[in-house]
Amino acid sequence: MSRDNILCPRAVQDLIADGHIIVIYDEYVLKLDSWLERHPGGSLAILHMVGKDATDEINAYHKPPTLKTMKAFRIGRKPPGIWTNSTPPIRGGVYVKEPEKTPTNDASAPIDVSDAEDSSVLETSFSDLSEAQSTATSLTSDDSCGEDPEETIARMGKADGESFRFRSAKKIYVGKKDPLAFTTWAEKQDEARDILEYPSVDPAVQQDIIKKYRALHEKVYEMNLYDCPYIEYAKEMCRYTALFTLSMTALYHQWYLTSAFFLGLFWHQIMFVAHDAGHRAITGNFVVDSLIGMFVADFCCGLSIGWWKSSHNVHHLITNMPEHDPDIQNVPLFATSPSFFRSLHSSYYDFTFVWDAAANFLVPFQKYTYYPVMGIARFNLYLLSWLHVLSSKASSLGSSKAWWIRPAEIAMMSCYWYIFGYLLLWCTLPTWPIRIGFVLVSHIVTMPLHVQITLSHWAMSTSDLGESESFPQRQLRTTMDVDCPAWLDFIHGGLQFQAVHHLFPRAPRHNLRKIQTLVKEFCAETNIPYVLLSFEDGNKKVLGRLQEVGDQVEHLINCQKYMAATGESGLH
Repeated sequence: MSRDNILCPRAVQDLIADGHIIVIYDEYVLKLDSWLERHPGGSLAILHMVGKDATDEINAYHKPPTLKTMKAFRIGRKPPGIWTNSTPPIRGGVYVKEPEKTPTNDASAPIDVSDAEDSSVLETSFSDLSEAQSTATSLTSDDSCGEDPEETIARMGKADGESFRFRSAKKIYVGKKDPLAFTTWAEKQDEARDILEYPSVDPAVQQDIIKKYRALHEKVYEMNLYDCPYIEYAKEMCRYTALFTLSMTALYHQWYLTSAFFLGLFWHQIMFVAHDAGHRAITGNFVVDSLIGMFVADFCCGLSIGWWKSSHNVHHLITNMPEHDPDIQNVPLFATSPSFFRSLHSSYYDFTFVWDAAANFLVPFQKYTYYPVMGIARFNLYLLSWLHVLSSKASSLGSSKAWWIRPAEIAMMSCYWYIFGYLLLWCTLPTWPIRIGFVLVSHIVTMPLHVQITLSHWAMSTSDLGESESFPQRQLRTTMDVDCPAWLDFIHGGLQFQAVHHLFPRAPRHNLRKIQTLVKEFCAETNIPYVLLSFEDGNKKVLGRLQEVGDQVEHLINCQKYMAATGESGLH
């Protein structure tokens, strides 16, 4: 097969049906079978792009020298025009190889037009969307004039003669007695809001957004905003050194809790460097940035940078997808989407988050448990870090560039626990109450970091608007930024620019404020809402979302009680 042959969508689907890893990049059809298990970013990052035009995702996450190597995997070219994305198998896409046709001279035989435009795929992809857009459009009809927006959206939820109504801040759902039907209804409300607020996912509209995003990306390169301003890291090092020195000075004078406080601040601040290194935003060199990340995360903080990169790479590509984004899979403690009521199977953990009695009990109170859990979230990260380095995910990074990362992480994390756990806690602190107090204070002080991490996504959309939605629109629809003055940037460590960061993940955080100006212009030009809230309002938005889903759970419990009392199965 010539590497310049045009491969139609049907041919690509047949290859995927045979188990091949096919991704579209620029004008090329790439076959990545041999690279899948050697990809330093993990295999899941590739599997979520199968059958799709991943040009923007690949360009966003790889440097130009790496992009030049992509052509080595090409097996053909895509047809001219817009590529119709297919759902990757890992996300439920089903591919069946087309049977070979038997030649016939019968003039009456029907003509097979399946290859022409993949009409069946398009029909499946857009039928539900067209219905949803039609429903959403009805919000602006005369029937909804003067109606409260929440009441209007509630009216959209009518099905089979069942009615709903909303009252004040707490939504009261009337008529839904089937848990599955109620879950579907709740998901449709979120989807309808997105359809109203964001540009159409019609391929032509999205292609125009893609064109403008690529022009914006070129502008970021032209303005040298991918170049790291190392002088800023010199300033950062002064702050980190001051915090660590204050902690050790207080420890020397036996001001144990004061020492714990400054140690927590040191951890909070220095982890921003690990985030930068994980995205190769410091030197751009894989080995150097990996070593920086391991020193900061594994050695200084006891957290696996490998675990973080493994989950974070997936999070960036399929942000806020309940079945696939590990960053929002926190059942039974938290649920940010009604989709979790279905007991979703996580493609990242290969584990089913069963919606059970524990979830029914805890999620209605998640608005109140949010901050306490964030205060002790670091302990969970210790567990996830060790589970990762001892798992097959860490050992599967077989690339010649990455083989050494797993043993190096185990060694550095072991050093952390020897220094912090044995030398500091056990040998230096005199009593058990002081040891416990030291651990709690130092770890709770890092709570703002965990709030910052969740703030940008937990209040944003979790709806899937289909495979035709562009990379930039999805990132802006599922991520919000936090507004703060420039002099407070060091507190947030770049996490206040999460929407900008998701569009340009390799850009150094000290340049994100400059890029933000360009992103605002891009959003105004494309009519994509750019969500920018103060830290206080962002917290309110997260708490509001947690309350909304908690209220939905209360109704879900009433549905379950009704079915238990009446014996109805809820199957229609």
